[in-house]
Amino acid sequence: MEQILLMENRTARLTLLVDPIKKQIFEEICTRRDLTSSQVVRQMIRDYVQQYGTPEQLARMPVHD
Repeated sequence: MEQILLMENRTARLTLLVDPIKKQIFEEICTRRDLTSSQVVRQMIRDYVQQYGTPEQLARMPVHD
């Protein structure tokens, strides 16, 4: 993850369960990098979609500068 992009105009809530220790470590790393956990998760989702999305799905992705 090289760059965190601006937040999308609309958002939807994603709720997930994660091991408490992994969550704590993740949040510590985010804080150390001066990022929120939401910023990092959004970037991970964008990266995953870019890697595995079909051309039709990628065409629906918002364009960022």
